[in-house]
Amino acid sequence: MSRLPYVNPADVPAPVRDALQAARPLNFFRVMANAETAFPDWMRWGGTLLTNLALDPLLRELAILRVAQLSDISYEWVQHTPIARSVGATDEMIHALGRDEIGDDCFTSGQRIVLRFTTEVVRDVRPPDDTVIVLTGLLPPREVVELLMVIGQYMMIARVAAVADLDVDEPMGAAVYGAATPT
Repeated sequence: MSRLPYVNPADVPAPVRDALQAARPLNFFRVMANAETAFPDWMRWGGTLLTNLALDPLLRELAILRVAQLSDISYEWVQHTPIARSVGATDEMIHALGRDEIGDDCFTSGQRIVLRFTTEVVRDVRPPDDTVIVLTGLLPPREVVELLMVIGQYMMIARVAAVADLDVDEPMGAAVYGAATPT
C-alpha cells in the first residue's frame, strides 16, 4: 500500500482531473497528481521526453532501465521493459541490464557508452571527462542534453516511487505513448 495517497480525479481541480483522465490509469500518475499546480505541466514534460526527442528511443529506454536498475525500483523496471522492447531492446539486453552487465556484447559500443554515462550520472553526478568526450563524439549536444533530461526525470520518478512505496501496476507498454502525447 502506498505511503502517499492516490488522487481521486473527482476530488481535484479541473486541470489535474483532465490530465489524469488523458493519462493511462497508473498509480504513479495518481500520486504525482498530489502536486496539483505542477502535475499538468509535468505530464506534458514527460510526454515530450517519451515522444518528441531527437535522442534515439532505444537509447532513451536503455537509460531509463539503467536508472531503474541502479535505483532498485521495480515500478520503473516493470513499466519500461515492454516500452524498451517496443523500440528495439532485445531480451538479451534487458537481461544483461538486470544482471548489471552494461559491458555485455549484446550492446553496441554506442549503447555501452550511454549506459556508462547514465551509470556515472546516477552514481557520481559528474561523469569523468573521458566518458563525456566519448559520448560527445557519439551524440550531438542536443541529444546529450536530452539524455540528461531523461536520466534526471527517471531518477526523480525512481525516488518518488521509492518514497511512496507504490503498488506496481500491470505494465502499460507502448500504450503509454497515447497518453504521453504533449498538448
